[in-house]
Amino acid sequence: MSRGSCPQRVLLHAFSTFKLGGPQARFVQLANAMGTDYRHIIVAMDNCFDAGERLNPEVQWEPLRLDVVKGGTLANRGAFRTVLQRLKPDLLLSYNWGAIEWTAANLPRVVPHVHVEDGFGPEEAGHQLLRRVWMRRVLLGWNRVSVVVASRNLERIATGIWKLPARRVAFVPNGVYVPAMARDLAVATDPPRPVCIGTVAGLRPEKNIARLIRAFAGVCAQGPARLIVVGDGPQRAELQALARELSVESSVEFTGYLKDPSTRLTDFDLFALSSDTEQLPIALLEAMAVGMPVVATRVGDVSDILSDVSPDNLCAPEDGSFAFALSRALARQPMWPAWEKAGREKVRASYSKALMIEQWQRVFYGFLFFFMMV
Repeated sequence: MSRGSCPQRVLLHAFSTFKLGGPQARFVQLANAMGTDYRHIIVAMDNCFDAGERLNPEVQWEPLRLDVVKGGTLANRGAFRTVLQRLKPDLLLSYNWGAIEWTAANLPRVVPHVHVEDGFGPEEAGHQLLRRVWMRRVLLGWNRVSVVVASRNLERIATGIWKLPARRVAFVPNGVYVPAMARDLAVATDPPRPVCIGTVAGLRPEKNIARLIRAFAGVCAQGPARLIVVGDGPQRAELQALARELSVESSVEFTGYLKDPSTRLTDFDLFALSSDTEQLPIALLEAMAVGMPVVATRVGDVSDILSDVSPDNLCAPEDGSFAFALSRALARQPMWPAWEKAGREKVRASYSKALMIEQWQRVFYGFLFFFMMV
């Protein structure tokens, strides 16, 4: 969508942190793709702006450092409202529960507002917290805030549990780059090289990498194998200790933080997602986009993604079910080319980066929710 000679729009983005994570990585992709069409003001509730390092030089953005009072959902309402009244951005975008205070600050509405929900932390992995449900109903509902959700599962939650009108909730899936050609299949060696299982995830409880390591130990009992865990987080030392305890330490590589995790996908033979909670996992889509078989827990939109690609590789988020699904997929290597082809086609049709950018351009310019912006 070309804006031609339209005046540059100013967008204020409120994040809990601007340290690189899923929502921040998506914003970086979008801002880099849209260039000088917009000026972005970034608020981080923890005043961490590390993700800004990945923005292209031509992107016009500025960090807005604020003295944030911790301890209550409404503790900063007055200060944040003053910011909105002073800056008068063309659009306020708040991201997830960690920035919900900006919804309160914009009540009654000062500027047009879109709230973005990508998912939940471990405290809401199993069920919605009642206090947060009511806060979302009130703050998003009373002020007629438009809501963008990154998964069909979140769409059902927003309309069914938070009781938001369906006309104000839009599903805009995350998207990934789909290369023109699938990855080269591994060249056969004599003797055969060990199969390599890989994952890309933050090392946090909800990702349950411990489940993957325990399942991998079972795989190793049947023959040589490798596991590559791309990512870092507070559980790293604990997970490394688990690998030692299960006597697979020499077969497990923890890469730590990588600026571009996708560079290691070429080392994987199979991608594994062992999470207890997800919405629409980018790492899973990236693996499918390059042509890789995947095994995953049935969480969030993962069932929708894999149901017509490799449904037998879906399993309940339980240790036994995951271990069985992983072993079964490894035993079905003749089926991998069909899974890989179907996965690439699914991502290209429904989850491409180009489609995501087109839809978010509509959000940024107010077209997706124009009837609520007046």
